[in-house]
Amino acid sequence: MSPKRHPHDDAPDTAADFRTLAGLPDGEPRDALRARIVEAWLPMADRLASRFRSRGESLDDLRQVAALGLVKAVDRYDPDLGNAFESYAVPTITGEIKRHFRDHMWTLHVPRRVQDLRNRVRFAVHDLQTVSGRRPTNAEIAAHADMSEADVRTGLEALESFTALSLDAELPGGDGGYSLSDALGSADPALDTVVDREAVKPRLAALPERERAILYMRFFNDMTQSRIAEQLGISQMHVSRLISRCCARLREQVMEDAA
Repeated sequence: MSPKRHPHDDAPDTAADFRTLAGLPDGEPRDALRARIVEAWLPMADRLASRFRSRGESLDDLRQVAALGLVKAVDRYDPDLGNAFESYAVPTITGEIKRHFRDHMWTLHVPRRVQDLRNRVRFAVHDLQTVSGRRPTNAEIAAHADMSEADVRTGLEALESFTALSLDAELPGGDGGYSLSDALGSADPALDTVVDREAVKPRLAALPERERAILYMRFFNDMTQSRIAEQLGISQMHVSRLISRCCARLREQVMEDAA
């Protein structure tokens, strides 16, 4: 029986190149050797990126992130420590990819603990569904992942916050292109009127009875100045002056109250 191959058994032998790179000063020869080392290890970075291709990000973008992690690994690797480059590069590249998901793929800001719960729940659901062929219960997920059911619920909620639904997306079962935005309410302009009325109410109550009655007839009963004057037995001009004076006084008092 042939020995089991390591996932990166085709990794290039660049130990001598790294020792040479460490002794070169900055300049074109060093940059050229560094580029050759990166290129030699790119297949390994691509394989690491492909492990994450089912998480909602394009494989091309993941490969770019993995390549960035590889460059960081090449620049930070110290051959004098005695460890193989692969043992340093794999966690560096994987960490860069996970950081990409954490920083760029979440629609909502989610604490690190909740992200960890999400991942544990996701893996547990995948394992259990593979075996049973059905959606596992929260209790089954908790037992499989050694979590509490409360943490399972938190992880499941986090699964829904990884991506956002567009307001233009058609709602399930909707007819005629009915979208989420069609179901959202809008600001009611009458709310401003409610606020203004509540602000002026105590000041209205403090007015003399005749002036309060004139304002009520004009603005609540929608009576004309001429009709108010006829009802009160005064001139229309007098009614106009009283309304203007009362409104100015009320406005000044309400502004003082607000200040």
